[in-house]
Amino acid sequence: MTNFSEVLTNENNFSNISAKDNVFDTIVIGGGHAGVEAALATARKGHKTLLLTLSLDAIAFMACNPSIGGTAKGHLVREIDALGGEMGLNADRTALQLRMLNLGKGPAVHSLRGQADKIAYHHSMKNVIENEKNITILQSEASEILTRGGIVTGVKTTLGSIYYAPTVIVATGVYLDSDIIIGEWRDYTGPSGFKRATHLTKSILSLDIPVRRFKTGTPARVDKNSLDLSKMTVQNGDDKIYPFSFMTDGYIENKCPCYLTYTNEKTHKIITDNIHRSPLYNGSIKSTGPRYCPSIEDKVMRFADKSRHQLFIEPESLLTNEMYVQGMSSSMPHDVQLLMYRSVEGMENVKIMRYAYAIEYDCIDSLSLLPTLSAKHIKGLYFAGQVNGSSGYEEAAAQGLMAGINAALYLEGSEPFVLGRDEAYIGVLIDDLVTKGTNEPYRMMTARAEYRLNLRQENADVRLTPKGYGIGLVTEERYSRYLKRKNAIEDIESKLSRSISPKEYGALFTAKGENIPTNGLTYEDMLKRSNITAGDLTEYFDELSSLDKRAFAEVETRIKYKGYLDKQNANIKEFKKLEERLLPDDFDYLSLEGLRLEARQKLDKIRPRSLGQASRISGVSPADITVLMICLFKMKGD
Repeated sequence: MTNFSEVLTNENNFSNISAKDNVFDTIVIGGGHAGVEAALATARKGHKTLLLTLSLDAIAFMACNPSIGGTAKGHLVREIDALGGEMGLNADRTALQLRMLNLGKGPAVHSLRGQADKIAYHHSMKNVIENEKNITILQSEASEILTRGGIVTGVKTTLGSIYYAPTVIVATGVYLDSDIIIGEWRDYTGPSGFKRATHLTKSILSLDIPVRRFKTGTPARVDKNSLDLSKMTVQNGDDKIYPFSFMTDGYIENKCPCYLTYTNEKTHKIITDNIHRSPLYNGSIKSTGPRYCPSIEDKVMRFADKSRHQLFIEPESLLTNEMYVQGMSSSMPHDVQLLMYRSVEGMENVKIMRYAYAIEYDCIDSLSLLPTLSAKHIKGLYFAGQVNGSSGYEEAAAQGLMAGINAALYLEGSEPFVLGRDEAYIGVLIDDLVTKGTNEPYRMMTARAEYRLNLRQENADVRLTPKGYGIGLVTEERYSRYLKRKNAIEDIESKLSRSISPKEYGALFTAKGENIPTNGLTYEDMLKRSNITAGDLTEYFDELSSLDKRAFAEVETRIKYKGYLDKQNANIKEFKKLEERLLPDDFDYLSLEGLRLEARQKLDKIRPRSLGQASRISGVSPADITVLMICLFKMKGD
């Protein structure tokens, strides 16, 4: 990087830096789920990386729910894994139980969720980071992002140390000027008692990057020994389901259950009687909270017709008695919390070990970013995770991985790596953030993905591993596994084209209540029938009995949903026509005649990379896209 070299040459104290210890290729600020994926991506691509964290004890720490995956989030984890990320592997290493959600629905929305050992997850990921040869870890607070002439040059810490790098990835999570709120009590700290970052917001603002204030929260942790679990419904994990990572062999052992109970009318009365003491309702909290993960007081007030709400009692770790009360997030005063929790069946004598709290924090306006997650007007500066206004470990990790990949490609002088909405949930996530923006903590959902039938969690490796291999992040071992699976799928598809007689398949059809045709059928024809499954074929026909079951399940989905997939692929083809119409970086939207004023201003602010992205900007109409298209035709002589 020529400009960066000039910066180092001009630094007066640079010659005094012993062995250039303070010079890196990338500096990652933050050691949470975004930070660790970003650091691993740049380091595994061969770049010297400094990971700055407020606390070594907070690396990959689960400050909220002790779980990985869930609806749509499971898709993200599989995609991170398919690209060569670490979250799926770490979730498998530390899983307490796995469950496949939405099995009563179609395969597009099947999502894996894993209850993780919170303590083990942190230690396992910290061990991975510590043993990555290109990563240096330092417990220190970043106070300033250094730039010169529109390029990033490094980071200054509160101790006064300066570390130089041509790329910086900001992955600060919810730690920027964060406040913890429990009723009338407020503490100026980060989540779970960790210190907050008190200086970096000012530096971000000085770079003309807008900052806003968001809020999230977490429920109490309670002592397992104080619960009457016999009054609750046991929630065991599923047996023999495939884990998160395509690199993990076999199945994950279910080590312990979760439990289900409910709030009741007494719980709700305690909340309504004390709602004036809730910071959410008395004006103490002014920031925007997550719509899709409301506090218990929000649920009770907004859904007054409901007589009860589900609560899942989940283990935090095998090494502690702390249990997480999912569904009862709150910022109520501590005395009210105790009454609330003790009103729940099975929790009549509960002992709270950590009170529930709300947390307010600074984050940036994600419309300030390009689809690469780099700042629009500062080269080499990237943002990833909750600092971009998203919520959730999985959303953070996905952004961290993509920011790390793009920082590495920038260092190498290579083309950036951007996933489309038709290619991955990660593409949907990032496109939503940088094109539509968010006015509340953003959560990934299957409904956000227009092409979700193509973006199944089970085919994440088929979709993305070749891309990860092409950019140099996927290992040879992972790629060889992908090739083996790809070959298995192709082999199964060829075998299913064989036709057999009614005499051969008659017993199966009779057992499944299917009418027996008079003509021969291929195995593929049989699978098109709603009552016939891949498992049935392997059971009834010897020549199919030894086929790879996971690969066969993928083929079965392709066959049963072929009509829908064909329609979706046709839609994708039309979608790509607009995506492939790239817009010039220096396009003068403000002076373009024919565009409405709102469209000019929005286009100038977001500066979309394509007509497709422009069409998804709020305030840009189809008529505006037509004007842009005509302008492009004229510019290119089409």
